[in-house]
Amino acid sequence: MPVTAFQQNCSLLTCTQTRKAALVDPGGEAEKLIEAVEQADVTLEQVLLTHGHIDHIGGAADVAAHFGVPIVGPHRADEQLIQGVAAQAAMFGTPGVKVPTIDRWLEGGDTVEVGTLTFDVLFTPGHAPGHVIFVNHAHKFIVMGDVLFQGSIGRTDLPGSDHGTLMKSIFQTVLPLGDAYQFLPGHGPGSTLEQERQGNPFIVQGFEG
Repeated sequence: MPVTAFQQNCSLLTCTQTRKAALVDPGGEAEKLIEAVEQADVTLEQVLLTHGHIDHIGGAADVAAHFGVPIVGPHRADEQLIQGVAAQAAMFGTPGVKVPTIDRWLEGGDTVEVGTLTFDVLFTPGHAPGHVIFVNHAHKFIVMGDVLFQGSIGRTDLPGSDHGTLMKSIFQTVLPLGDAYQFLPGHGPGSTLEQERQGNPFIVQGFEG
């Protein structure tokens, strides 16, 4: 569900067996997202965050408050980014964004449950210091946030970002999952790790580090 001028891919993860769900990266347009969740006829149990940039957390506080659910993630290394969301909002001309209260910080190696679905948490800094991704091995599916895109990678010209760290996350944490994994990035269309390994110019040129 793309939201705001950033066209950020907010996603609703749903367990078809239990109809329990999690909303990932509600970056804004909270009313639109609330309506979508209610129309989906699911029980929202949590809001998950991959990292602390405004286009991924701008609607988190409002959505969590409406449904009375906890906000889970990202890694605590993004705490400063999240606390500074008002400054981010002013920078991008979107005032009035509320600072979300994080109920559970995540570490690499943690898991989150959505009904009967289990998602492994992998720590993937670089685009943001506390970026995490959510990996479901049973369905070979990744909620990627802004680590890897179709044909590109996350920006590293933002405060707290680092190109070398991001490439290390991609080559040492993401790609070893295997070619068969599909992913939904934070912006734009989905892809597979095989497609990106073969055709993404940032990956094809390799990484030394």
